[in-house]
Amino acid sequence: MTYAYAHNHDLDPFWSVRTSDYHSTYYGAAVGNGGIGILPWKEPFSVKQVVLNHVFDAGAPHDVSRLICGINPFCIDMKVDGEALDEKLLSGWEQGIHMKEAIHQTRFVYADKLEVSYRICALRCMPYAGLVRVNVKALAPVALSVENGADVPDDYMQPVVHRKHIRDFGLDLNLLRTSAFTRHRKIQVSATSTFIFEHQMEVTEADNGRNVFTKHLKKGETFSFDLLGAVCTQRDFIDPCNESDREVIYGAKEGVDRLMRRHVEQWKELWKGDIQIVGDDEAQLAVRLALFHLYSSARSGSRLSIPPFGLTSQGYNGHIFWDTEFWMFPPMLFLNQGIARSMMDYRTDRLKPACQRAFSYGYKGAMFPWESDDAGEESCPTFALTGSFEHHISADIAIAAWDYYCMSRDLRWLREEGYPLMEKVAEFLSSRVEQNEEGSYSICKVVCADEYAEGVDDNAFTNAAARCALQDASKAAVLCGVTPPESWKVIAERLRIPKFPDGVTREYEGYEGQIIKQADANLLAYPLKVITQPEDIKKDLLYYEPKIDKTGPAMSYSVLALQYARLGDGEKAYELFVRSFRPNQLPPFGVLSEGAGGTNPYFTTGAGGLLQTVINGFCGLDLTDEGVRQLPSALPGHWKKVVVKGVGANRRTYVREQ
Repeated sequence: MTYAYAHNHDLDPFWSVRTSDYHSTYYGAAVGNGGIGILPWKEPFSVKQVVLNHVFDAGAPHDVSRLICGINPFCIDMKVDGEALDEKLLSGWEQGIHMKEAIHQTRFVYADKLEVSYRICALRCMPYAGLVRVNVKALAPVALSVENGADVPDDYMQPVVHRKHIRDFGLDLNLLRTSAFTRHRKIQVSATSTFIFEHQMEVTEADNGRNVFTKHLKKGETFSFDLLGAVCTQRDFIDPCNESDREVIYGAKEGVDRLMRRHVEQWKELWKGDIQIVGDDEAQLAVRLALFHLYSSARSGSRLSIPPFGLTSQGYNGHIFWDTEFWMFPPMLFLNQGIARSMMDYRTDRLKPACQRAFSYGYKGAMFPWESDDAGEESCPTFALTGSFEHHISADIAIAAWDYYCMSRDLRWLREEGYPLMEKVAEFLSSRVEQNEEGSYSICKVVCADEYAEGVDDNAFTNAAARCALQDASKAAVLCGVTPPESWKVIAERLRIPKFPDGVTREYEGYEGQIIKQADANLLAYPLKVITQPEDIKKDLLYYEPKIDKTGPAMSYSVLALQYARLGDGEKAYELFVRSFRPNQLPPFGVLSEGAGGTNPYFTTGAGGLLQTVINGFCGLDLTDEGVRQLPSALPGHWKKVVVKGVGANRRTYVREQ
């Protein structure tokens, strides 16, 4: 893999990834703005798909919900001297992602006749819009023909194409709109696009109904044009058809240069929350690519969260899991308060269906779904027991709510939104536990974080998370002027945490050393902080590391690395840290798959784990009830320092040096 890409005006290789081998194995890297994700591919002007944030249809009749790909308005087909581009005639092909400005760029020479360069971005300043900017230079006299149309995925039915010529407000636009309904739940989606030129060009309707223009170029002559597109849905708009037109008209009137300035300014603001690693180029690039994908998948004010594959694919149907609160939320909480708030808003907005779910299963309070779609109801396929029994999810969400308060110190939010959620989760957990004869409490018949373990009793992580959620709810109640039930304290103190005779945490009652899918008992040290003594943490690390399935998700090695860094063993921490991303990187850009050797990028859950290793492990940042503190920690020997910028509401900078 090649991990250095020099953008034409910024030569910092730590902000870019690139490839120049057209024929090598290829896994694309998406650009997103928290509303849509655009996935370019290696073929000239190819956009494989447009992923829509939290827009769902059923995967099949009577099936669970699945995130849909949008109608793709960014399709460009170019002909040179009347012939479609032939990949055999490409030379000098180069492609890369410039993370600082969130731009995907491609360059090539075609048939020694034409130099082509184009950039694709999901506009940060317009969450439903994207832009393609194209520049060409003739190396010989050429006739250029360029078409634009929309690609309609098979998930839609009866697409309708509508053309509109706008000649007003100083504009001369030929809008091409394609709208359709999703196949099963009849969600209307509309995509509109238009060519934009510096000087007026004639755009006509091609025989296939697409927009087309032609341009004759002399040798040495340059030419540029832009394609602006927007995708709107009934999730966000009553009338998505006219809205997608309006967005494109608005963007054209603003002007693409102004749009790009706003786009770059907003990404500059995002990168105020950043991580710098001095002394390890590989780690720096992997960490920044991870942060880039999280920022691309979310936005402040959206009241939406991040699925396990962000806005790069339909992986896991685009549902929201514990991945959000346990792996992706913590880095955002430290580095971007606006995105962290949106992720919490997603859960508080869906408290009512969580209460209904608890009622449906005979419990009190709020029982959050294992897989949540936009409605906040359980969307886990029925062939998986996780949907019915992986109950630590509710505790995970309540813990995240308390952490949000501890970072933001927003007492009004705690009173109005945070504590009502935490209270309902505490009620659920109190109704979920069973009291044993000697007075202790158990939670029985659960699926663990280690999902190889199903239907077990007293999972250490589930019980410990419940303990933390109950304790946090009690603290939040006091701050809100409410007296918490004494039972919350009693249950928290008496929940069973199984142990082996030598003191190692036992993953669940009856566990005898089987291979585990991912870290479970080790989560009691971090992030739960239920196990605090270094010798106990080390025992659990040594016991469980060889038990982890080497093809399991990447986060296990991240959390183990974090704990070793806090224990002062920087070299062991580094060994595990690189195991959390190196085996999962896919060519040519180093995008992460879920498991080692996997082929399903980009796994934003893994990105969250990787970032926590650096922020909370190597840099030692720890969120307490009183706010952020920096714990002692160790760096690998070859690292000179780690700098974490933009922490918390005050945008503080923390440094750990050798």
